[in-house]
Amino acid sequence: MQYIDNIIFLIAIAVGFGLFFKSLKEIHRNIKLGKQINRSDHPAERWKVMGKVALGQSKMTKRPIAGILHIFVYVGFVIINLELLEIIVDGIFGKHRFLAEVLGASIYRTFTATLEVLALLVIIAVVIFFIRRNFYGVKRLTMKELFGWPKHDANWILVIEFALMMAFYKMNAADWVLQQRNILPEHGSFPISSNTLGLIFQNFSDGFLHFTERGAWWFHIIGILFFMNYLYWSKHLHIILAFPNTWFSNLKPKGQFNNLDSVTKEIKLMMDPNADPYAAAPEADANAVPEKFGANDIFDLNQVQLLNAYSCTECGRCTAVCPANITGKKLSPRKIMMDTRDRLEEVGRNINKNGKFVDDGKKLLDDHISREEVLACTTCNACVEACPVLIDPLSIIVELRRFMVMEESSMPHEWQLMNNNIENNAAPWQYNQQDRLNWATE
Repeated sequence: MQYIDNIIFLIAIAVGFGLFFKSLKEIHRNIKLGKQINRSDHPAERWKVMGKVALGQSKMTKRPIAGILHIFVYVGFVIINLELLEIIVDGIFGKHRFLAEVLGASIYRTFTATLEVLALLVIIAVVIFFIRRNFYGVKRLTMKELFGWPKHDANWILVIEFALMMAFYKMNAADWVLQQRNILPEHGSFPISSNTLGLIFQNFSDGFLHFTERGAWWFHIIGILFFMNYLYWSKHLHIILAFPNTWFSNLKPKGQFNNLDSVTKEIKLMMDPNADPYAAAPEADANAVPEKFGANDIFDLNQVQLLNAYSCTECGRCTAVCPANITGKKLSPRKIMMDTRDRLEEVGRNINKNGKFVDDGKKLLDDHISREEVLACTTCNACVEACPVLIDPLSIIVELRRFMVMEESSMPHEWQLMNNNIENNAAPWQYNQQDRLNWATE
């Protein structure tokens, strides 16, 4: 019976991590539904970008207050959960503060004191974020695409982080009092919990303190396991995916659009003076699927674009700087990413149910993203520049627009006139090339 706690702990760890890796495997499968794209060039630059943006949080601090608070949460929460290693070893082998033996008394005191300060910074930050999100009225945090689950999700994460930090303090405070009573060996330094909860706990019995310390310890580990598995349904998946997302980001200049291979080959053939325009085209493969121009569903997007959708933090910085949205248009780059992820998840559930994808009669374009949104984009790249984890909503908008224009010939009348003029006159204006310099003679 003395090993019952260790067995329960092992089962909890196995179930928690098992479900977590199952979710990651499903996300990986869904991302693989997109087209392959080679983003392995310039690896040294990619590591540098990932270190600077994902690890160093360089783009977050462009809004200094929110950026610094986010760094408090990010650094504090990650470093505090280094203690997860200690909890796992303690839980498996029945030890108490295993790292104290490994690090030595003085280093362990510094380590635990640092964790306590970081935990306080996390608590301060999440409280400010909760107030700011729910009561301060920041426009980008109150838009209609955040109504319902997205808003609840953001709040639940803040509540979970607050609860985990408080459990951390309760565990340390109860432990500290028991150490003062020489019931537990003296390990660590707890400058915050000992001077707050510790003063209250001194009035309680040894049995109550043991119960409180063990209860907070179990709450902390179960809470972390729950948090890990909750990420699958949460925008906070970016905690993990921000790293590969920044590594696979587009390193080309933001104004440079990709060209379709089929169109590029055709233009090169037209410009080749040695090409025979009357030569018979090579015989096509009868079983080959014709290449689609642009995208109308997630299968037509590339894998990095689908990774972008899963990495979106829903912070709304992209929408806040979008000139179309600012002037009252329906377009919201954040909603483009949220809708892409929703469609990707919809397809994933379809595959889970049927073993493979069965046509559900739905598409990303029209069923999730409206044509009005796609047409409103000015392709200014403001959304791409603003994103703190280098997500590219514009690339998805361009692919959806390509499908509309090149597959369906669906475009506003003004666009049609401009395209016709470019084709006929090599300029967007409706007059002959020979007359283009007439203005200079006036």
